[in-house]
Amino acid sequence: MTTSQQLEITFSSGRSGTGPATWGQQAIWDAVGKLTPADAPRYNVTASSPLDPGVPVPVVLDALTHLLHLHDGLHTRLLRDDDGRLRQTVDPAGRLPVHTRHSDGDAAELAETGRLLHDELAGRPFDCATEWPIRVGLVESGGLVRHMSLVLSHTAVDGSGMSQVVMDLSALALGEPVEAMAERRAATQQPLEEAAFQASERGRRRDANARQHFLRKLRLGPPRQFPAPAGEPRPFPNAVLSSPALLRAVELVAAAHRVSSSSVLLAAAAAMTSRLSGLPAATLQVVVSNRFLPGLTQAVSTVAGESLFHLADAGKEFGDVVRRTHAASIATYRHAYYDQTLRDEDIARLRAGHGPTADRSCVFNDTRELAPPAPAGGAAAPPAAPEPLALARARTTLDWPVEFEPRPGLSYALDALRTADALRLAMTADASVLPRPTMERFLRGIEDLILTEAAALGHD
Repeated sequence: MTTSQQLEITFSSGRSGTGPATWGQQAIWDAVGKLTPADAPRYNVTASSPLDPGVPVPVVLDALTHLLHLHDGLHTRLLRDDDGRLRQTVDPAGRLPVHTRHSDGDAAELAETGRLLHDELAGRPFDCATEWPIRVGLVESGGLVRHMSLVLSHTAVDGSGMSQVVMDLSALALGEPVEAMAERRAATQQPLEEAAFQASERGRRRDANARQHFLRKLRLGPPRQFPAPAGEPRPFPNAVLSSPALLRAVELVAAAHRVSSSSVLLAAAAAMTSRLSGLPAATLQVVVSNRFLPGLTQAVSTVAGESLFHLADAGKEFGDVVRRTHAASIATYRHAYYDQTLRDEDIARLRAGHGPTADRSCVFNDTRELAPPAPAGGAAAPPAAPEPLALARARTTLDWPVEFEPRPGLSYALDALRTADALRLAMTADASVLPRPTMERFLRGIEDLILTEAAALGHD
């Protein structure tokens, strides 16, 4: 039997203040504001997990209270001022509902109850003016929390920020003092501090340089890399290639060429974009976490940004493409932190004066860093001998799990994800531009490029 209950966390004595929104808060606010209420929840950032053998309910509630004290963005609201500008208000006190389900069922029933609760919380948009940007769901049995769901507004966190929230909540539940955690990250900017930096002379200079870099790239690529969409908008298929072989091959190729593993994946995506478009160069809009910037490494905020990556001769020999991708991507990553509102105004002026700009409809996002590390356990087992890549490749799968509502202006979005035993490439595309067979060719082509390069470098 399952019953519902709503608990509540009383929060007090927190930091407070008000100031302009950060660039990230503003960008997501604007993006969500263009969506219908039914579509807006797809911007929510979520995490859901069983807790085995379970954690006492009071321990979880205390950890959540400490989490609010640790991160101002979790008790922040966003409102327009009298001049129409978006501002953030950090509340020093308030109440956070905790949606709870009690279940006496077995493990399967607990998991299903957790899934339903998570879907319920994740399926609603946030009203960032009146509610805090965090929802919590617990499934309780015998006084223990057996499943937990976190749903955050994207205005408050990006993927890396959510990963930090999960890690911090785990540490707090295991008894780490919040004072020690706060002291360790004293140099990490809270959202109000981040906004103050952005308004400073140094911040404005960084913004201007990054936007100029973006505009320079916009002059390089063609207005379209793939044909314009045909007919009425249709749902966008989502394909997921899960490759155990790529999990190791990407690292092997990266080490051999002395580049980052992200450069290997980006190079493969650029190469396949070139092949399928029939163009010698490739232009991709790359999502960058920006966590390498001072004060943002452990920030619970929305600091990820977009930069434009352009690679000439993307169809050349793959090893060369990998090395050139690494060199070109350094500037791409360095210039991903800026005011997107001003960037959009820059783009409008550029188009008015010079005509069409480069295609930005192909998106690459390496999210492999977002998986929190597994909790420490007992003595680790000795590592097993690596499986030959050819055998691992035989276990590659390709699935079509879901279809999304049409996304105007998108040819494809490619996400790289990591699981315990595979590297996953999740591709969402406009099927009128890239039909399902072409999407499969794209994903399998990335795997083939990297595994063929690994074999050429002497790896089985």
